[in-house]
Amino acid sequence: MGELILIRHGETEWSRSGQHTSWTDLPLTALGERQARALVPLLAEREIGLTLASPYLRARRTAELAGLPTPRETPDLREWDYGAYEGVTTVEIRRTRPDWNLWTDGVAPGPAEHPGESPQEVGDRADRILAEVRAAASRLGDADIALVAHSHFLRVLTARYLRLTPASGELFQLHTGAVSRLGTEHGKPVVTALNMALPEKLFNAIA
Repeated sequence: MGELILIRHGETEWSRSGQHTSWTDLPLTALGERQARALVPLLAEREIGLTLASPYLRARRTAELAGLPTPRETPDLREWDYGAYEGVTTVEIRRTRPDWNLWTDGVAPGPAEHPGESPQEVGDRADRILAEVRAAASRLGDADIALVAHSHFLRVLTARYLRLTPASGELFQLHTGAVSRLGTEHGKPVVTALNMALPEKLFNAIA
């Protein structure tokens, strides 16, 4: 296969304010749309044979503006279910849980339809996506596969690709509108690029 291209969606109002956002289906901000368009030159020389996207609007719109092939909505690419912490910032959570760490502690239970996920449950979803990617790669030859999704989920997926624990995702920072690439070297999984984005001062140069 080629490389696995990871794309975090562009900015939303809640990503700007630091509020945890999983199922709340927010649109991109004006900056988020510019970030998504700025992905075009970063992807221009890639041969992308398949694009999988989270079902949420912010991911689907990012894929569209980035000029990616028709994305296939994939529920397992949704963001970490934050349970009772949906819409809440880390600063607010730590007022009552000073030592709280998403990567090791998970979240407080939420409503029945969104009970929250543990790190291991998110890791299990990432493993299913990676299995789907491997199956697709056998049909695509050297073409790349793009995943358009969310920060915490893609960080867990990166960790699992590298055969690390889900909690090791905290080692990989991903900004809004950023691209990372996962590949191999001598048959071993490696990160070939991480958290790449076009500087905002160059956005006006993009047609």
